Amino acid sequence: MAGLTSQPINTTLRAALWMIGAIASFSAMAIAGRELGTRYDTFEIMMYRSAFGAVVVIILAFATGAWRQINTRNFGQQVVRNLAHFTGQNLWFYAVTVIPLAQVFALEFTSPLWVIVLSPLILGERLTMVRGIAAIMGFIGILIVARPSIEGINAGVISAATSAIFFALTIMFTKRLTRTQTITCILFYLTTLQLIFGLIAAGFDGDIALPDRESLPLLALIGACGLLAHYCLTNALSIAPATVVVPIDFVRLPVIAVLGMLLYNEALDIWVFVGALVIFAGNYFNIWVETRKTVAQKP
Repeated sequence: MAGLTSQPINTTLRAALWMIGAIASFSAMAIAGRELGTRYDTFEIMMYRSAFGAVVVIILAFATGAWRQINTRNFGQQVVRNLAHFTGQNLWFYAVTVIPLAQVFALEFTSPLWVIVLSPLILGERLTMVRGIAAIMGFIGILIVARPSIEGINAGVISAATSAIFFALTIMFTKRLTRTQTITCILFYLTTLQLIFGLIAAGFDGDIALPDRESLPLLALIGACGLLAHYCLTNALSIAPATVVVPIDFVRLPVIAVLGMLLYNEALDIWVFVGALVIFAGNYFNIWVETRKTVAQKP
């Protein structure tokens, strides 16, 4: 009996450890992005991040023999997926330089709710009443976080909110690709295509800022954290249900709020937390109902 009781606890603990890595990576990437925002535009940051990621993915693919999984099937879907992610990530990097970090993270948490709204159009999934309620709760949370007024709405808030929509599109196109493609193939195109997009966008004005001794470690940090965050999150979801992982992921908000206060003297805005809690409640409500439904359908 003791062994049976301790198994869920051990699983939760392992998931929590992976999520600590994800939270640290996302937070470090946001801070590094803000520090670099005064010297590089978002296209340049994405270009260097993708270059670092491409080198890592290619080395690992050849070291493990997984390079054989890279192919040109569904290439059009790979392009569309990475255009969506490239756009969302650029908007996100811009947002972290102009509005409080906690506000960016709170609005980013709406991505799963945008998946609910858009999945009937892209994945052909049914919009149930539960999913509709969750989406409405998310929209209310956005209104609380952004506080739509002349003072509350600005380019940073719009960028952060819009980035969540593009991240949702990325999630849905990734889900479609996983039906026929391996993670190695998806990561290869994630890094290489976005490196190409970054080169085109950053070089459009004929001026690409080169890394210096001060910025190179931060650019490498963004590249490493971008891969590590999703690796940790994927591992956490592979060993524990979403109902366990999502509440842990929500810890990102108070962590980045405290870091924003200590590093940049950002005020701890109570309404950002209230809105984020409403967004979280919508996400968790949908996941909880879907999990119970899945368990009930098992023989």
